[in-house]
Amino acid sequence: MRRRHRPPATLAPAPAAPPPAAVTPPAPAVPGPLGSAVTDPEDLEREAGVARLFELHYSSMLRLAVLLGADDPENVVAEAYYQVYRRWRRLKDVAAAEAYLRSTVCDLTRMRIRHLQVARRHEEQPASPPEQTVASAENTALLRDDQRVLIGALQQLPARQREALVLRHWLGLKEAEIAAAMGISRGSVKTHTSRGIAALTQAMEARR
Repeated sequence: MRRRHRPPATLAPAPAAPPPAAVTPPAPAVPGPLGSAVTDPEDLEREAGVARLFELHYSSMLRLAVLLGADDPENVVAEAYYQVYRRWRRLKDVAAAEAYLRSTVCDLTRMRIRHLQVARRHEEQPASPPEQTVASAENTALLRDDQRVLIGALQQLPARQREALVLRHWLGLKEAEIAAAMGISRGSVKTHTSRGIAALTQAMEARR
């Protein structure tokens, strides 16, 4: 019998390799306040919130520190913003952050003034009469002409009276907001405000 000739077997072509999947580049990291990269969503939210708070309220917080008598208002406000940054996750919303910021500026200014008073008492030589503070151009621009007339008399008031008047008549806060900023009751706010107005009026009349 004659053998049948079989054609040589052919191999099927190998399937083409799939094209490489597109790689999505990672989102750019946002630098934190200390220069470290921030990628956590909660941290990104905090960064954006504090930046927005700075944009909206830095000028008014600086004005508050100046009127309360801070000798270094820029540093006081910078420290207040840092405290807000640290406590951001404990704050309920943006309104709470603003209130906490305002309260912190008041507290830090009060502490700074007390520190300076204690330092002056412990000086070896008797302290000379305080010189008129020369405000920076930035701080001066924050105060209108009609406000500057009152600054000298305002700085002579007790701290609580000064705070109550500044928060009420310069920042336009309500009694509840003033009480929260100063950490006192609404009744105490009324007392400090009325006494401050009386003392300020008396001081201004004495200058005439």
